[in-house]
Amino acid sequence: MQTRLLGKTGHMSTVAIFGGAAFWDITQSVADTVMEQVIAAGVNHIDVAPQYGMAEERIGPWMKRERERFFLGCKTLERTADAAWNDLQTSLERLQVEQLDLYQIHAITSQEELDAVLRKGGAIETLVKAKEEGLTHYLGITGHGMQTPALFLQAIQRFDFDTVMFPLNYGLMGQEAYRKETMALIEACQQRNVGRMIIKSIAQAPWQERPKTHTTWYEPYHTPTAVQEGINFVLSHDVTGVCMAGDITVIPMVLQACEQFSPLSEEEQNALMERGRSMAMIF
Repeated sequence: MQTRLLGKTGHMSTVAIFGGAAFWDITQSVADTVMEQVIAAGVNHIDVAPQYGMAEERIGPWMKRERERFFLGCKTLERTADAAWNDLQTSLERLQVEQLDLYQIHAITSQEELDAVLRKGGAIETLVKAKEEGLTHYLGITGHGMQTPALFLQAIQRFDFDTVMFPLNYGLMGQEAYRKETMALIEACQQRNVGRMIIKSIAQAPWQERPKTHTTWYEPYHTPTAVQEGINFVLSHDVTGVCMAGDITVIPMVLQACEQFSPLSEEEQNALMERGRSMAMIF
């Protein structure tokens, strides 16, 4: 599987990043089977958060014996320094590690939240302290929503983050404002050597009143052809990799799509974005 540079971290991450949200409510034996698939595919980067149900507990036994195999990213949803520090200690314990590779402020969705975490006493103080004390090597920020690219362009100007994680798919990029702000964010990250991780790469639509057939909070593409199309679109941009959707039935298709990635021409990308203009947004 192709690897790409994760910005100033220097890590060559596989374009498929295992997203721990897939382990929301799962037994250890099933989690073990998925982890074996992930390892067999050559994935070398894991992203997890304490809000992902049982994920930290299920990944912990694998970190205990496979720590050197993976670049490990974790997150905090807390907005104050004290609460984030407690969150970090719990995550380290559950993951059975002494140190993370990347610690991220999680799910920033508004100007108010960004201001809260970056002010005195905010979660950013815990990230800085964690790096100073050797509990993490690198610091990042994640978010979802139509406002994310604009917020993160501001975030990387206000703090020297090593990575960002944000949504990108051809439905979102079919929205003119989102596309312009996303391309501006990517360009700014290129200039600052900030790693760029993508979420929602195969998000198709909100569930609305339809019965849920997958464990993701949005309806994902769930056929090999549709997943391949979505992955090809995202990886044709200057990003590091995609966090796999939080559904274990879709993971094999995402792994295969990443292994078989073929860059799209500008014409092919434009055709998908044209299709995306009429899609229902998940945010």
